[in-house]
Amino acid sequence: MIDWPNVTESGHQELGLKPEELQKSKCVLGFIPVIYYSVLLCVGVPVNILTAVALSRLASRTKKALYYYLLAVTGSDILSQLFIIFVGFLLETAVFHRNVPVLLLHSVSAAEFAANHAAIWSTVPLTVDRYVALCHPLLHRQISYPARARKIIAVVLALSFASGVPFFWWSDMWRDSHPPTALDAVLIWTHVSIIYFLPCSIFLVLNSLIIHKLRVRQRQRCCQEECGRKSASPRRLGKTTAMLLAITSVFSVLWAPRTVVVIYHLYVSSVHRDWRVHLAYDLSNMLAMLNTAVNFFLYCFVSKPFRGAVRDVVLLRGGPLYPHRTLPQQHAPTNASITSLYSMNNKRSPQDSTLRKPS
Repeated sequence: MIDWPNVTESGHQELGLKPEELQKSKCVLGFIPVIYYSVLLCVGVPVNILTAVALSRLASRTKKALYYYLLAVTGSDILSQLFIIFVGFLLETAVFHRNVPVLLLHSVSAAEFAANHAAIWSTVPLTVDRYVALCHPLLHRQISYPARARKIIAVVLALSFASGVPFFWWSDMWRDSHPPTALDAVLIWTHVSIIYFLPCSIFLVLNSLIIHKLRVRQRQRCCQEECGRKSASPRRLGKTTAMLLAITSVFSVLWAPRTVVVIYHLYVSSVHRDWRVHLAYDLSNMLAMLNTAVNFFLYCFVSKPFRGAVRDVVLLRGGPLYPHRTLPQQHAPTNASITSLYSMNNKRSPQDSTLRKPS
């Protein structure tokens, strides 16, 4: 990212190069990535914290599994911003650079991949939940509830964090000048499969089924309207589906360049030797990390309940100090109220009795 040598001492010995003879791939962007990641971090973390608070309130009020899945996605995005952007890109690359112990460097790398996998795979249960809700509504009422959603989220996060352990041995593309080894090839293909190919395949299949189901319902609704029948249009469910399609589509678009560059680095040219690959890797990382800060705006654009929850959080309403105004509940009448109501109904005015006297 910054114009520093991207090769380790082991790389010097393998290539037989002296430090003054070192040919490095220069970052043509200069300090632009540092400024970009700093702005993204300053905007993304507060926005995601606001999103988490708003979703927590919606989850506690509605008791819907949907908001728990969205809350898991938001929490994973916060972890990705802290580990990948703050620790990985800013601290290691821009501040400390090479003054980081190797053990700490690899440990942070494993944490980055774990947070990255969690951020992506937290969207998969949300997609499955929306598919079941649209295509199998009766089954969705039986299996979709907060307790089960929390268990599914816990399992997904545990597997995502466990999948980051093998990437403790991930080779640093920025500093290693030697060609990728067999271990590097295995880790790279495992990474692109976990982070892109597998989740995108699930998104493509389930979203295609969802869109097909929506088209079938739309045709049925048109036929019912032609026959003079009235059908209730599922606006809320449609907005939820639009939110899901937006989240998965944005992820697929923003992460595609990084996946292509990583595979290109493996088989064609390294970041160290080619400044164009260096530039492409910088830009693709910047696009991919943008995905951690855009969900808030998608939620605001699509969901009216989410906008209301955000407004309550910003205006300090709905919390323990500012409770919501609730309408008085209508209790069932007691025996005393029933008796008084009966006596009041039996009371007649003199005029009523006069009118009801037989002539």
